[in-house]
Formats: sequence, C-alpha cells, structure tokens
Amino acid sequence: MENLSAFAYLIAAVCFIMSLRGLSSPDTARRGNMFGIAGMVIAIVTTLAMPNVLSYELIIAGILIGGAIGTGIALKIQMTALPQLVAAFHSLVGLAAVFVAGAAFYAPEAYGIGEAGNIGAASLIEMSLGTAIGAITFTGSIVAFGKLQGIFRSAPVTFAGQHMLNAALGGLLVLLVIWMCVDQSATLFWAIVLLSLAIGFLLIIPIGGADMPVVVSMLNSYSGWAACGIGFTLANTALIITGALVGASGAILSYIMCKGMNRSIINVILGGFGADAGAGPAAGAGGEDDRPVKAGSADDAAFLMENASSVIIVPGYGMAVAQAQHALREMGDLLKEAGVKVRYAIHPVAGRMPGHMNVLLAEANVPYDDVLELEEINRDFAQTDIAFVIGANDVTNPAAKTDPASPIFGMPILDVEKAGQVLFIKRSMASGYAGVQNELFFRDNTMMLFGDAKHVVEDIVKSME
Repeated sequence: MENLSAFAYLIAAVCFIMSLRGLSSPDTARRGNMFGIAGMVIAIVTTLAMPNVLSYELIIAGILIGGAIGTGIALKIQMTALPQLVAAFHSLVGLAAVFVAGAAFYAPEAYGIGEAGNIGAASLIEMSLGTAIGAITFTGSIVAFGKLQGIFRSAPVTFAGQHMLNAALGGLLVLLVIWMCVDQSATLFWAIVLLSLAIGFLLIIPIGGADMPVVVSMLNSYSGWAACGIGFTLANTALIITGALVGASGAILSYIMCKGMNRSIINVILGGFGADAGAGPAAGAGGEDDRPVKAGSADDAAFLMENASSVIIVPGYGMAVAQAQHALREMGDLLKEAGVKVRYAIHPVAGRMPGHMNVLLAEANVPYDDVLELEEINRDFAQTDIAFVIGANDVTNPAAKTDPASPIFGMPILDVEKAGQVLFIKRSMASGYAGVQNELFFRDNTMMLFGDAKHVVEDIVKSME
C-alpha cells in the first residue's frame, strides 16, 4: 500500500507540474487548470485510502463544508474582486499550516515524529519553520486583503525605526526557534506563533498600493513554503512537492515582477519597498489640482480612432471595475474592420494581481496575439497614432521616470505619452491607487474622456456604428 500511495502521489505531482506549465500561456491555461484539478483529485483520493485515517466522517464533513463555501464564493465573486480573494485564500493556507503544526506538537505520536516533550530535532525544525512562515502568511495576507478591499488605506504605513524593529523581531524569531528545538516548551511554540503574526503584519503595512500585485505573488510563495514545511513534518510527499512548486513558482513570478518594476526582491521579502519611514508627503501626491486639462467626448474619440492607422489600447483596473472588456473588444473589432491596427499593451502590475488584465481580456475573447507585454510593445508607442488608456493610472504616469520624490519613481511604465494622441478614460481627476497624481493628464497630446469606462466605450462604439 505504501508503494502504491507513493506512486499515486508521484502522478499527482506530475499533474501539478503540467498544470504550472499550462498556466504559463493563455493558449494552454484551460488545459493547465484541468491538470491541476486531476492532480488534486488523485492526491485527495490517495490520502483517503491510507490505512491510518481515523475518521472519514470528519474528513467528509470538512470537504462538504469547505466545498460549499468555495462554490458559493466562486459563483458570487466578481472579476474585480479576484485579487483580494486570492489574498484571503493565501491567509487560510497559512492558518492551516499553523493548525497542523499545533496538532503535531501536541500529539506527535499520531504523526510518528516522537512523543510529547521528546520530538525529533529535524521534525521540530520543520514544524517551527512551517509555523512561522504560515503565521506570517496569515497576517500578511489579511493586511493585503484589507488594502485591496479598501478596508485599510492603500498608502504605505511607516514609522521611525520600522526596519530596525522588523530586523530585531526577525532575530528574536530565529532565537525562539532554536530555543524551542532544545526546550520543546508549549510556551515557546505559542511565542513563535504570536511573534510571527506580528511580523507578518509589520512586513506588509509599509507597502503601498501600487506594489500590491508583487505582494500577492510573494504571499503566494510564502503559503507554498509553509505547506512544504508542514509536509516534511507529516512525511507527506504530495504536500512537500506541491508546497515546493507553489513556493518556487511564486518566488520566480515575484522576481520577474520586481525586475519589471525595478524593485529589489530582497526588499519585497523584507517588506521594505514602501515609502521611507518619516518621509513627508510625496511630490506629485494626489489631491486638488487646478491645472487645465483637455476634455473630449465619445464622438471625438471615435472620429480620431477611425482616422488613425494604429491604436494601442492600455487596460487597467478601471476597466475591471466597470466590466468594460466586452465593449472594448467590440470597439477593437470595429476599428480592425476599418483597417486600423489594434493591439493591447499590458503592464506587469496592471490591475491588482499578476495577469489580472490578461484574464479579463481572455474572458472577452480578445485574440491572444493582439495582447502584448510591456517589453514587447513599449518601443512602438512613439510610432503609434493613438494610445487609448482605459483606467490604467499609475502604470502610465511619467512621474515614475521624472520625479525622484514620487513613491512610484523607478517603476517602468508604458510610454503612452510618446503616442501622437492619448485618449484617457477616467471617472474624475482623482489620483490612482498609489495616491499619486498622473502628470499625463496635463500633457498637450492628452484628451480626457470623463465617465464610467463601460459607458464611454459603448458610446464610442455607437458613434462608430
């Protein structure tokens, strides 16, 4: 039975690897999801078939309750709320790791890792690391959820000596883990849990809204490593492999996004790329601005685009909020029929989670070949007649290149200001999620189209028809 379960777990692991490979491209994402589902079914069935299962009733009850909650959320959740949903689910993974570690600590005999007060050193190290990472993931994900949901303000929360405090708490955590491996005290176990919960909170609060997509990706990595650590404690091959895959893939994605934003991966891990502690208001911060802007109508936009030879559409979170992707695809189709070259430019952190815009455009059946990443299309803006920006604020802000005092300084942006004409859909002149006023609004070649993104695009489509 042991050899059979190991073989089944190996098959599940292969399915998970194929799932990650499939999810790396929009063309194969659906197939990747199917591999992931198949791998999880195999892992669950294999675990239930193990001879050391004590209560099928409790397991089935847990599956039914969790499945019902998950199904209800999946049916009701809006696409715009996916980032905070992902963050919330990450918190549950971290909390589960803490619970499993607690169960293993108080009843080690059930897990074959020794007796209470006499747990093997290797198991204690694995358990402590899984507990610490899980608790950090839990509170960090809760803070990320709150910022994305608007419960907490999106601006960085900083105070003097913040980094020194985080470093001191991190050092204390290491000492507690070492001490617990020697003493095996329940007091030390819960001290590790409480200290890790505090560290998770302190790591995420100094990170601003513009950087939240990277945070979500990094928390995904943390949740994977927490599961991996607990997998070693349980001697569960599937959990070890799955956790390592999630942890490694999340870390790689975070690294890629950090390169795309000109950020340091070390600073992400340490929660250090928010605003500097004690800094005053950033230059260019959002607020009232009495500079004049050029405003236009849907008819103006339709006329300009129909007479252009090339249009690059830049979607952002405003498109997601308005659910304007279907109307946008219809507008793109009409422009193509008129002989206009239409492409879509995606910034790595457009929206509030990695791939947010890609998912929305795929939902509207926008051809994959028309959707290009920043590094593929940025050089083309200078030769483009019109850049059509729909709710993408911070990722198009020239202040990221020109204002060293700006919180987004150094972040690569889409060079839409180099296009012949910029059409910018926005509800108002309010600043973006990072709290920074967009200098693009006041450029001579920018025309603002004020209103709900979906309604504005629908009016443009009517004008074209």
